[in-house]
Amino acid sequence: MGEPLREMLISHDSNETRVALLEDRELVELYIERPKRSVVGNVYLGKVKDVLPGMQAAFVDIGLEKNAFLYVDEVVTPEGLEGLPKRDIQSLLKAGQQVMLQVLKDPMGTKGARVTTEITLPGRFLVLMPFSEFVGVSRKVEEGERDRLHDIIAPHVPQGVGVIVRTVAQGVSERELVSDLEFLLRLWKRVSHQAHDGLAPEVIYTEMDLALRLVRDVFSDDFKRLLIDDKATYDKVASFLKKTSPHLNRRVQFYKDRALPLFDAYALAPAIETALRRTVALPSGGYLTVDKTEALTAIDVNTGKFVGKKNLEETIFRTNIEAASEVVRQLRLRDIGGIIVIDFIDMEDAFHRAEVMQKLSKCLESDRTKTRLTEISKLGLVEMTRKNVTDGLYGMLTDPCPCCSGEGRVLSAATRRISVERRLREILRAGKSPAYLFGLNPETYELVMAPGQNVVAALRAETAKQVSIVADKACGPTEVRVLIEGKGNVVAGAGD
Repeated sequence: MGEPLREMLISHDSNETRVALLEDRELVELYIERPKRSVVGNVYLGKVKDVLPGMQAAFVDIGLEKNAFLYVDEVVTPEGLEGLPKRDIQSLLKAGQQVMLQVLKDPMGTKGARVTTEITLPGRFLVLMPFSEFVGVSRKVEEGERDRLHDIIAPHVPQGVGVIVRTVAQGVSERELVSDLEFLLRLWKRVSHQAHDGLAPEVIYTEMDLALRLVRDVFSDDFKRLLIDDKATYDKVASFLKKTSPHLNRRVQFYKDRALPLFDAYALAPAIETALRRTVALPSGGYLTVDKTEALTAIDVNTGKFVGKKNLEETIFRTNIEAASEVVRQLRLRDIGGIIVIDFIDMEDAFHRAEVMQKLSKCLESDRTKTRLTEISKLGLVEMTRKNVTDGLYGMLTDPCPCCSGEGRVLSAATRRISVERRLREILRAGKSPAYLFGLNPETYELVMAPGQNVVAALRAETAKQVSIVADKACGPTEVRVLIEGKGNVVAGAGD
């Protein structure tokens, strides 16, 4: 089985930019950027607001809505402090101090951006590390080519800075590598000059937009083509590649069909919809359930309708093998980060457990995002971490449900009815008026007024007050509104 056929699609309109990565015409990664762009990679001049020794961290104002979070391990140790036996945030930072920072993670929920003082500037083939002297090559590059690239670039790297050669640099010439290095050194000179003369909070370097960033970081000889449906974006990408990788320009095509949108031509809508569902079907009839919490994502594997042909162990094994592939596809497609726990179905056979782990590890090789994996437990649990940079596709495309507040469940019909009846009694017992007209949510109204409930008659008998109830669309599921209170004839007339 050969390498998959890889394609990149870039679709841009006034609302958003979407970049899809396909393997054998199957959607494996999707990135979306809207006018409120990600700030990951941006470099800021910030002002330290609070230093928290108990957390060994600091909060820094970088001009965003929430202060950024800087942990002690993300602070480059100033010259002369290397000998400290234990790094202390109070010895490194002071309130009011100006500091240059780069964003590692976007603000998420109630948390501000995660930042570091270890600045890195990515180019087409290299990543410049101004505060390091390490020169290395991506581990994904084969050993012989890794040695060639290291030998080419090492003599050109100035003392006091570091460089990492990226995976896309495989096969490129010395001239292309040196040119990229010279560009990054000029860029760093400009950034450091702005940091020296700037006044915090201030942005001093802005990362490329989504389209150019993905072309720079991902597009290579492994891709058969790159289709772009927006002329301005196409021109921008073509100009970038002309300067950095001219041989790839022939693989960039402008998609001209106005009648059939680019993503529709590749029938991507069903795959995108799948990425938002809690349940994901497996080929043989099993399924995954994906549940996200603030701290971790739990993925559960189930046999579902798949009953197998031989025995239970074989059925479980085949379901788990299918699940291993689909789990990785969903991690990449949804861009799930942080702690992930995969609950495979229990397997008695140790050989089967090893096969499932091997399959999972093999599939993770195609994931560009850094992951760490533990061995499968006897209970079938696998714990892993995946670098968390953004809110992911789920956070981008969805909001918490206003009815369940993102819990995924709502109050049952019986609970809503009982809650409303209890509230009606409380109001009637506390009130001094002889008559009331109440408004209820239309669905709750149907529950309360259903045949056999006789709620209104019971309330009248219990409180000796005139009670009328009407449906009110403005009410929430368990909300009770007093629309009118007063004399019985007035309320009765309003409720007619």
